[in-house]
Amino acid sequence: MTEDSLFRSPNGDSPQRQTEANRALELETQLPLTGWQQEVSRGLEYGLEAAESIRDRTIPTFSRGELPHYAGINTFLKAPYLEDVRRVGEYDVAIVGVPHDSGTTYRPGTRFGPQGIRRISALYTPYNFELGIDLREQITLCDVGDIFTIPANNEKSFDQISKGIAHVFSSGAFPIIMGGDHSIGYPTVRGICRHLGDKKVGIIHFDRHVDTQETDLDERMHTCPWFHANNIKNAPPKNLVQLGIGGWQVPRQGVKVCRERNTNILTVTDIMEMGLDAAVEFALERAMDGTDCVYISFDIDCIDAGFVPGTGWPEPGGLMPREALYLLGKIVQRAPVCGLEIVEVSPPYDISDITSLMATRVICDTMAHLVLSGQLPRKEKASFIHPEATPELVAEWS
Repeated sequence: MTEDSLFRSPNGDSPQRQTEANRALELETQLPLTGWQQEVSRGLEYGLEAAESIRDRTIPTFSRGELPHYAGINTFLKAPYLEDVRRVGEYDVAIVGVPHDSGTTYRPGTRFGPQGIRRISALYTPYNFELGIDLREQITLCDVGDIFTIPANNEKSFDQISKGIAHVFSSGAFPIIMGGDHSIGYPTVRGICRHLGDKKVGIIHFDRHVDTQETDLDERMHTCPWFHANNIKNAPPKNLVQLGIGGWQVPRQGVKVCRERNTNILTVTDIMEMGLDAAVEFALERAMDGTDCVYISFDIDCIDAGFVPGTGWPEPGGLMPREALYLLGKIVQRAPVCGLEIVEVSPPYDISDITSLMATRVICDTMAHLVLSGQLPRKEKASFIHPEATPELVAEWS
């Protein structure tokens, strides 16, 4: 037992094992309240002082902040809405909605994913007890709204998405992208690659499906993002790592591509048998082999369907929420992460917003682990961001 794992009770009793809860109680004392105080002051200035009968004089007449959680205009975590997207580089993190589901091959509805995630995110506070993180106090966060996608036209939507993500990424703000179906994985990676110069990106992909077909129903659909993303020279297929693949919805055309390109796959059984920490090592070793940064694509259906009913292709037998969050946290803390997308949340199929809530947790945990690992807030632009945009170079393969 190390000294760090011990604590003494206030009455001076003998040392006992430090618990996560005791550590969390201590961490909270180290967090400032500056952001909260600024929010209160801004609320009183913009929302008027409360009626005379209100004893708590931090409450304004019009809701202008976190409280009450059921009121106000929903941005993600009620972060400031940045109407002028040209100013996005002034923030550490930018939330971007991509309401696109024209790449869906069965159950549509993910175009409402950004709305659903934003709505239930109002339930959250910026503070996490166990991690000792208060996002309001430790980073600057904005919501830039949604990219204007074109219904029933994947390719035009892809062009819009790539341009929008390239803009946010090149600004230095960390992009967090809320889909949308998984077809957006290709244009999001394409947008990032436009500002990588000669750098390379590894992709860590949480999913039950491989999504590596060239086409589906004669188009580039949500089963196809990695075939095309891995054609870009900045995103080699040997650095694609897929966690949680399995079940009865993995097309053989995609499996053939994985085999030919020597990508990296772990099933849920693989992860359980090798252990979560070994799975993290597997993912990091392969995604970071010769690359400069890592992009995380989190398909909500990697989690067992009982926990995420609101998705287009639910598949029983996936990861448990705690397992998925553990893997995600360990990966984010140890990899130079350049962006996150959360996809396939379909509110029309959801129950009590639990799928959207899971997506919110993925986003918030990612930001917290970026803070814990020192990746946020950024003192300067990440070294892998190239200031000039260049057309993506497509690699030939056979």
